[in-house]
Amino acid sequence: MSTRVDLGLEMRHHGSMTGPEDEIVLPIEDALDLHPFAPREIPDVVASYLEAALEEGFREVRLIHGRGIGVQRERVRSLLSRHPDVEGYADAPSPRGGWGATVVHLRAKNRQDTEPRVKK
Repeated sequence: MSTRVDLGLEMRHHGSMTGPEDEIVLPIEDALDLHPFAPREIPDVVASYLEAALEEGFREVRLIHGRGIGVQRERVRSLLSRHPDVEGYADAPSPRGGWGATVVHLRAKNRQDTEPRVKK
């Protein structure tokens, strides 16, 4: 799925953008590479991405945070541990990034949320 969704954030690509008119619209796919975002933007980006992924029906997504020394990985996982729509998460399998990416399992939406209400 590649629905384009405006995450509604003023995301700056390593400080190279100057204002809200430079807002980025990302396609919602099963993975999000966090490298283009400044560390301070990661919580908002991840939260918005998870919400959009759920709306698109994804039950599993992958967040690519890189290997480094693990700081970004821990920040991402801290946010995931508190997120109400996250059922669980783990390192990605080796071919999908290993410990440089986190696979996130999302809770299924309630049937009431996904089916239109019908008057009887």
